[in-house]
Amino acid sequence: MKALIPPARWAAIRLFAMDVDGVLTDGTVEIHSDGTESKRFSILDGMGLVQLRKHDIATAWISGRASGATTVRANELKIPHIVQGRIDKITALQELATKLNLTADQIVYMGDDDIDTPAIEWAGIGVSVPDAMPLPFAAANYITRRPAGRGAVREVCEHILSARGHTLHS
Repeated sequence: MKALIPPARWAAIRLFAMDVDGVLTDGTVEIHSDGTESKRFSILDGMGLVQLRKHDIATAWISGRASGATTVRANELKIPHIVQGRIDKITALQELATKLNLTADQIVYMGDDDIDTPAIEWAGIGVSVPDAMPLPFAAANYITRRPAGRGAVREVCEHILSARGHTLHS
C-alpha cells in the first residue's frame, strides 16, 4: 500500500499533466473502416479539469500518439497545453515546466504505461491508475481508486482542490 500524500503537497500543485490513452480513456481506441477513430472520455474527469482551470491550476495532456479525438476533447475543455506524438514524456514535461517556471514539486503527472514512468518519477506527485503497467504502477506515489476513463482524473483533481480549501463547486 502506498503512503498517503500530505495535503500540503497537493496544495503546492500548479500543474496537473497527464497521459491521455489509459488515463483519460480506458485505453481503447476504436478505428473505423473509414479511417476515423473514436475514444470515450469521462464527463466526471472533464468537470474536474474545468474546476482546476477555475482555480488557476494549469493542465496539460501529453500523449504518445496524435489523435483528432484527443484534440477535439482538449479544445472542448480548454486544456491550455496539448502535446501529442511525443513518447519522451519526461522531456515534454520538463520543457513545459521550464516554460511555466515551475519546479517538479509543483507538478502532478499521471500515466499508465512504461513511457510515462520517468515523468511519474520526476513529478512532485506521480500518479497511476489501478490497471497500469507494472513500472508506472510501482513508480507512482499515488494510485487512484477509480479506473482510467471512469473518474480517475477527477479523483486527482479533487485532491488538489480539497487541499486548497475548495470543493468542486466553490
